[in-house]
This record gives sequence, structure tokens and C-alpha cells, in this order.
Amino acid sequence: MPGIRITWPGGSVIADLEPGPTTERLLAVLPCTSDINTWGEEVYFPLPLRAALEPGAQQVVSPGAVCFWVDGSALALPWGRTPISQGNECRLVCACNVLGRLRGDPSVLKTARDGDTVNIEAV
Repeated sequence: MPGIRITWPGGSVIADLEPGPTTERLLAVLPCTSDINTWGEEVYFPLPLRAALEPGAQQVVSPGAVCFWVDGSALALPWGRTPISQGNECRLVCACNVLGRLRGDPSVLKTARDGDTVNIEAV
């Protein structure tokens, strides 16, 4: 199972990814850097790749899901509520490709701030 390490000034996480077209495209552009954006209890950052919406794309995901937002060309990492969540769900802005899961407690993403530089690399 392929994996990636995501590092920012306040922390880092490792994600396990499932094989698939978007995962292959993601791994092909690594390593890369980007700038973090936050949206409620989600961080996302644009990446230099394009992908189509895959079968099984989801809008409501579990905390720690690793998602690719097709329309925004961005990796989205939710750990809790977003501004459009209903109840305690992790609701993304729209259906996204679910690529895998973060290892450990996804709430470590709380330490990420808007504008932080994030490094993404294969592990």
C-alpha cells in the first residue's frame, strides 16, 4: 500500500493510500510543496495535478480520510466539522475522491494554519 508524509511547521502525518487513478497521479507529482488553507476542521492545499471524479466519490467522510477535491485540484484532510456539516459529520464542499486514511489521530491537523507551507512526499 503506497503512503505519503505530509509535514507543516506544527506537525506531520502519514497517510496510507489505496491504489487508483488519482493516487497514481498524486504519487507521480511528489515530492511537492503547497500552502495550507483551513475550512472549519479541515485543511486543504492545491496540488499540481488534475483528476476526474471516480466512482465511489463521497461528500461525507470519516475523520482522517484523505480526499482529492477534483474541482479545486486540492488534497483535503478533514478531522471534524466543516461550515456545511450536519451534526458531527465531516462534510466536504462537494463529492471528492477518497484516496486513503491518515495514520493515528487526525486531530493533529489542528496545528496547521492558513498559509503554512506543507511538504508532501512519498514514503
